[in-house]
Amino acid sequence: MCLGVPGEVKSVDGLRATVDFWGVKKEVRLDTVDAPVEPGDYILNHVGFAIRRIPDDEIDETLALYESFVDGDPDDMLREDVVDEIEAGGSVPANAADGALAGDDDEPADADDAEDLLEELGIDV
Repeated sequence: MCLGVPGEVKSVDGLRATVDFWGVKKEVRLDTVDAPVEPGDYILNHVGFAIRRIPDDEIDETLALYESFVDGDPDDMLREDVVDEIEAGGSVPANAADGALAGDDDEPADADDAEDLLEELGIDV
């Protein structure tokens, strides 16, 4: 299942950002995000890449939706997917665009991985 998870940007360093996902801080690449981001913004993360900056007027609704998943029925498969995505890894997995799992490689993702992801998703930037 492809799942994006919202998080709050805590810091930005070039094309990398530290993002807080319900207390779990992860490094996220910014190569593929659709708008510039800065600390305090919220992004939607997919496999270690910010794919969308969440507009200010959609943040509360988006977070409430995901919190309903996290607080929902423990046997709900969607809840399990959301919690797993939040807890998975502490950094962007190398070769994330190839579908590699976190921990498959110790190298962090880079701009080449971002280009591979964009190509895989058919996005022309």
